[in-house]
Amino acid sequence: MHPPRFRVRAVVRVLCFVLLLSVAALPSSKNFVKPVARAAFNYPAHDLHRDEKVAIAADPYDTAEKAKIFSVDFSGYGFLPVFFIVTNDGDRPVSLANMEIEVTTGNHSKLTPTSPEDIYRRLSDPRANTRPNPFPLPRNTVKGTITPKQREEVESAQFAARAVEPHTTQSGFLFFDVGGISSPLAGATMDITGVADARGKELLFFEITMDKYLNAPPAN
Repeated sequence: MHPPRFRVRAVVRVLCFVLLLSVAALPSSKNFVKPVARAAFNYPAHDLHRDEKVAIAADPYDTAEKAKIFSVDFSGYGFLPVFFIVTNDGDRPVSLANMEIEVTTGNHSKLTPTSPEDIYRRLSDPRANTRPNPFPLPRNTVKGTITPKQREEVESAQFAARAVEPHTTQSGFLFFDVGGISSPLAGATMDITGVADARGKELLFFEITMDKYLNAPPAN
């Protein structure tokens, strides 16, 4: 007959083995990894200013296959993630501090990127309105039902660059509230203003036609 100490060790080993099996059976919880950006002019939907050596691209993540990089179902909450890329091939920095972005859809709806706080509000309450409010009234605060993982994913994904150094590319996601808009990309254009050179002189505005993305041949 085995001594009590031996039996206790045997039970502990069995319990540890069962725990490891349970953990292995849980669904994987991968962390968000932002896509590696190519130079902006390599994307179908882009605008290249050759004289200024700056290109900006928009790559919508509008398919289930592309959206696999997220753990949050942004489409299910009415958001369209758009991978936004700015490439500076010049010899001086480019400032994005005053950059403004607006998408005009085919039905003439005006969309601007949704702030992280408004994204959290929608994730907390799917009925929450995140469109720009014409009246300066305060919105309800987020009620704290956002998980740390959701918050971290939104923060990690956001395009947050304030400048683009020479011969580099900056990238990140913009999220647009397209709830209730059918085919938001068809006939849509993205206008970007406020991009400036190192001396503060604003560059000509950029215009990206989303039909270039929709009509592009499938990627290999």
